[in-house]
Amino acid sequence: MLELSILGFLAEEPLHGYELKERIKALSGHVRPVSDGALYPAITRLVAAGKLDQRTEDGASAAPRRVLSLTEKGRSELLDRLRTPKQAEITDHVRFNTVLAFLRHLPDPAAQAAVLRRRLDFLEAPSSFFYQDGEPVRAEESGDLFREGMLRVARATGTAERAWLKEAIERLAQPPS
Repeated sequence: MLELSILGFLAEEPLHGYELKERIKALSGHVRPVSDGALYPAITRLVAAGKLDQRTEDGASAAPRRVLSLTEKGRSELLDRLRTPKQAEITDHVRFNTVLAFLRHLPDPAAQAAVLRRRLDFLEAPSSFFYQDGEPVRAEESGDLFREGMLRVARATGTAERAWLKEAIERLAQPPS
């Protein structure tokens, strides 16, 4: 997801490393912190693969800073990843939010809707954090105040997300005005 975030933010505008790190941190750092030890090697890999360009410009103080921008190869990689997210990027809420943050870069509304449909299909399948005899445990059946709370919040969040996904898919199906 780190590489997707890098490609996605750089699709919007060139950034230097610190700005990029702050944007990634704002997107998912509260759940999955990004360290310099993960970010800068990922940037180096993307530059080596020809997906990012970097140039040096004078910094605000004495130190020069690297400004990163997306190449055509990087843009193609971003679009491929948005068009066909891995299953974990559909089923994991934080990963899906990362896909969602950049889905607007995918130019085809039908392709955008297909990604949203995959998430909707996942959310509509019966599931729970807890199972008994192979069946999902509902909040009211948990017998535990805290698990009940967890399940009720998940149900409310899932209900709201499903409603938004259905609305978004419908809007994407309408011809542009």
